[in-house]
Amino acid sequence: MRMLVPALLVLFFCLRGRAGLSPHFLQQPEDLVVLLGDEARLPCALGAYWGLVQWTKDGLALGGERDLPGWSRYWISGNAASGQHDLHIRPVELEDQASYECQATQAGLRSRRAQLHVLVPPEPPQVLGGPSVSLVAGVPANVTCRSRGDARPTPELLWFRDGVRLDGATFRQTLLKEGATGSVESILSLTPSSHDDGAILVCRARSQALPAGKDTAITLSLQYPPVVTLSAEPQTVQEGEKVTFLCQATAQPPVTGYRWAKGGSPVLGARGPMLEVVADASFLTAPVSCEVSNAVGSANRSTALDVRFGPILQAKPKPLSVDVGEDASFSCVWRGNPLPRVTWTRRGDAQVLASGPTLRLLAVGPEDAGDYVCRAEPGLSGLGGGAAEARLTVNAPPVVTALHSAPAFLRGPARLQCLVFASPAPEAVVWSWDEGFLTAGSRGRFLVETFPAPEGRGGQGPGLISVLHISGTQESDFSRGFNCTARNRLGEGGTQVSLGRRDLLPTVRIVAGVAAVAMTLLMVITGVALCCWRHGKVSLASASFSKQKNLVRIPGSSNGSSSRGPEEETGSSKDQGPIAHTDHSDLALDEEGALETKDPTNGYYKVRGVSPPTSPDSCVTSLQLKSPGIFNLP
Repeated sequence: MRMLVPALLVLFFCLRGRAGLSPHFLQQPEDLVVLLGDEARLPCALGAYWGLVQWTKDGLALGGERDLPGWSRYWISGNAASGQHDLHIRPVELEDQASYECQATQAGLRSRRAQLHVLVPPEPPQVLGGPSVSLVAGVPANVTCRSRGDARPTPELLWFRDGVRLDGATFRQTLLKEGATGSVESILSLTPSSHDDGAILVCRARSQALPAGKDTAITLSLQYPPVVTLSAEPQTVQEGEKVTFLCQATAQPPVTGYRWAKGGSPVLGARGPMLEVVADASFLTAPVSCEVSNAVGSANRSTALDVRFGPILQAKPKPLSVDVGEDASFSCVWRGNPLPRVTWTRRGDAQVLASGPTLRLLAVGPEDAGDYVCRAEPGLSGLGGGAAEARLTVNAPPVVTALHSAPAFLRGPARLQCLVFASPAPEAVVWSWDEGFLTAGSRGRFLVETFPAPEGRGGQGPGLISVLHISGTQESDFSRGFNCTARNRLGEGGTQVSLGRRDLLPTVRIVAGVAAVAMTLLMVITGVALCCWRHGKVSLASASFSKQKNLVRIPGSSNGSSSRGPEEETGSSKDQGPIAHTDHSDLALDEEGALETKDPTNGYYKVRGVSPPTSPDSCVTSLQLKSPGIFNLP
């Protein structure tokens, strides 16, 4: 029994070892990617199996023979005794793309399924319009690259220039028929310039089947408007010198014409690529331009000359009117090359107040009013320069000044004057005195007139002269003051004007008095003689003559009191002319004419003739003399 147990154990282990050598796969096929036309190899190795081995394609058995009859491009390689059964396909075609399986038929073993992928490299792409693509510079354009055929997988189209990949391309895929790969396109959008003329672009079709890809190159042929360069010789000139402009251009297609302009205005008669001109100051700010054209378009270039010229006034200073205490600012613009030096002075004064285009006066007063001068010296050539001025008017209360007034005679006319300067203009000029005031027109003995002064005072506004006329001056006019006052929105100003008195010289007064007495005596004697002559001629029937009275009035005389003023004593010929009253109707015309003789004393004397009632044969004459301002006789 003891010997039987070990034998059974040996047999058991032998049987167990024999069972461990059952058929199994030592190597199974895996998925495989193969280029079209290459060879595909799918491995399969079995252990502990010496039976029939076959391959299937998408479930279809290929056969058990090693040379696989009926499949000319298929065969099985390897040592069958060692269990090697590899499937070979050469050359691989698209129809070989399928699922393959290695089977041990007698052992009932089947390998995993291996997928065979057949890759088809892309064909070289085609660029539409190549190999030379014509574009217009500056005009956006699209360049299309297309790949056709059954390339697997679908290729990627890339653009390159000088080995550098270009961005901005769009990719589009189209199908020839459902389920089949068709052509693919890549569109490159670009806006070419004249510098792109002759450039080489490469379109590359790349895929997993052909990582290096296949290229197609094109050359850009650009049509572009002229590329213009404009030069001037010399570039820096003195005013009056000659300058030559040269306009050069490259273009595709060739240039068809030139057009010259200065400051935007065409230069008449200029046609070709060269222009000669005489430079002046305008060329500094009005550049010369050259426009060149061809069939595609045109291009323009311009240049300005550095013209040296003397100062030219470009903007005059403007008059200013400011209120007192405010700031005033003048501006004056001179143009020149080089820039001129500008100074400010006051007219009549050489002191320089400021330099530069602006003069600023702070908190101006009435004394700052006047004319200010902006001056620029001539340039290096001695040309240009000059001066411009503007007036500063300072708005302030009126300034009133009394003007000289001639002395006046008592009871004669008088004239008082005042001068008014004001900015803004005064609302009114008022004359005032003890009893009242007057702005314009007349009032009693007073009359006011206002008119512009012949010449104003610089910066103080226009001047006015106001005149107060007095007719028939009185004693009080010489002792009181007359006020001349003006007012505007800023205040009031005034002055007092006095009336001077004028008397006759003593000798003149005496001579005038003697002449007046002599004239009066002559008139009295003449009157007495006439009276007596008339009395003797009258008949006795007219005895009632002694009861009548005769009244003789000489111009300027009055029956009233001697205290009446000259205004009352002086009247029109209708009221105070020579009047003779008598009860006799037979007075001769020559007698009436004698009675109407004008008084040579101008009314300074009064003569009254009286016929007393007691004695008709006598004539009595009463004489009164009055000479105001000269002397009085009793």
